[in-house]
Amino acid sequence: MRTRKIVAAAAGAVLALSLAACGQSGTSGASGNGGPLIAIVSKGFQHQFWQSVKKGAEDEAAAKGARITFVGPPTEKDVEQQVNMLTNELAKSPQALGFAALDSRAAAPLLQQAKSQKIPVVAFDSGVDSDIPVTTVATDNKAAAAEAAKHLAEQIGGQGKVAMVVHDQTSLSGKDRRDGFMAWMKQNAPGITVLEPQYGGGDQLESANITKSIIQANPDLKGIYASNEGSAIGVIKGVEESGKSGAIKIAGFDSGKAQIDAINSGVMAGAVTQDPVDMGRQLVDAALKAIKNEQLPKRIDTAYYWYDKSNINDPKIAAALYQ
Repeated sequence: MRTRKIVAAAAGAVLALSLAACGQSGTSGASGNGGPLIAIVSKGFQHQFWQSVKKGAEDEAAAKGARITFVGPPTEKDVEQQVNMLTNELAKSPQALGFAALDSRAAAPLLQQAKSQKIPVVAFDSGVDSDIPVTTVATDNKAAAAEAAKHLAEQIGGQGKVAMVVHDQTSLSGKDRRDGFMAWMKQNAPGITVLEPQYGGGDQLESANITKSIIQANPDLKGIYASNEGSAIGVIKGVEESGKSGAIKIAGFDSGKAQIDAINSGVMAGAVTQDPVDMGRQLVDAALKAIKNEQLPKRIDTAYYWYDKSNINDPKIAAALYQ
């Protein structure tokens, strides 16, 4: 079983924490001129969402006199590579660790290692299925997904068939964005049939191909929900390439130029955006408090907003969008 192999690899990696970092995607060199070092390991690096988290973290670190490293695997399917990155970052003996887990089980031995080294762990974005993190800085993904479900249901008049293209079924964000959407539909939209979720790993091409297959198998499809930036871009492409632009309503998650353009052009109904810059800032702020042994809440919720053509230029929402 793949997860078991990765867990075993992580356990072996704990014994090799002195190895130098190599072959990472992202920024491995610490930014800042001094102060405590906060190592941040994200779920990915290619989407603008992670670049915006990075910017928020860098800005807060600069303001508070801290240093950060920020790394992430090329795609959000690369669990093993993320485990290797976590190993390499712990080898630097940071004063705190920020971690967005692709697979909490796979990372468990290394989180235990961080605890034994007295390195406080701040979970962010998807959280970590463990009691080791001192706090979690994240969007309430179930509530945000429910918001997407509500708007998609309105778009299709509360009737018809809806598909889901989800970025993964191992991270907490993947599970919560799936479950929050399905729960709202079940409780509030009896006239809507939600198809079994399909998983594209947040990969644009794979999500596009999945979308085309869903449409081919369900010619009466009324709507599609995509659970992150990469999934949404793939769904947009899949709908366009199927000749169904406008006929199938799309509700997305996150932001980025492709989604903003699709909303402005009418290809996409709307999306839920998080506030990734604020997430980065709050991550660093929480890490610095943890280093000082200050009390932290179990969870620090960051903002989310539904945006569509009608409110995309609202200053509050525009500030949370990224391109």
